Amino acid sequence: MSEPIIEVRHLWSQFGRQVVHRDLSLTVYRGEIISIVGGSGSGKTVLLRQMLGLERPARGEVCVFGRRLHEGDPEELRVLRNRWGVLFQEGALFSALNVFDNVALPLRELKTVDEAMIRELVIMKLSMVSIEPRHAYKMPAELSGGMVKRVALARALALEPELLFLDEPTAGLDPDRSESFVKLIRSLHRELGLTVVMVTHDLDTLVALSDRVAVLADQRLVAVGTVAEIAKHDHPFVRNFFQGERGRRAFEAAGRREPAATGPVEA
Repeated sequence: MSEPIIEVRHLWSQFGRQVVHRDLSLTVYRGEIISIVGGSGSGKTVLLRQMLGLERPARGEVCVFGRRLHEGDPEELRVLRNRWGVLFQEGALFSALNVFDNVALPLRELKTVDEAMIRELVIMKLSMVSIEPRHAYKMPAELSGGMVKRVALARALALEPELLFLDEPTAGLDPDRSESFVKLIRSLHRELGLTVVMVTHDLDTLVALSDRVAVLADQRLVAVGTVAEIAKHDHPFVRNFFQGERGRRAFEAAGRREPAATGPVEA
């Protein structure tokens, strides 16, 4: 078994009287791409934010790289967070900064790299996501949706992270740009040895990229397994999400065998 990178243990999420997650446990292993799916209100984003240390669970714990989040010296936790990168749903580029300065920002915050080295690193990161140097001084408002995603991905990779979080990475992209972005993520995952945690509702992206899938429903993880295993799981959300016409097309596009009759899968 690969090394655990993230361990979510007996996690409860609650806002007032509303329980979002009930005794949820999940392990993410080094080198895998795991996708988190679920219906509206199932708590996908809440779980992601707790993995990032942005929200504290009501009960339970989240460990990343063997360290409990929300505990210990704040400076040690800040250093720990430099080991992961995040691509937010809309890119979340700073509108007042150009492409170069958006990608340079995490490097400048380190205060350990001079401007000459920052320039080299920024151009290298932009090249990794197929953004040419001539675009480096454009403002976010001048970029297409696909370019915004790529620049945001370059920024997420600026500090050479081991772990990458993707929040709806292909949302808002047309099919061609979405397919191109999926190929980029797959290539970077392989070349950089990344561990990837992805929240997505896009079935094509999920089927094309995922090693495993974690399904949130009914305030818990109803199933965790490979795409093929999850697609056979007998749960209303899974049947609706995987076993219709969209699911068949996604499996065909990814060259996977489409799901057969439903059956039980371990949660």
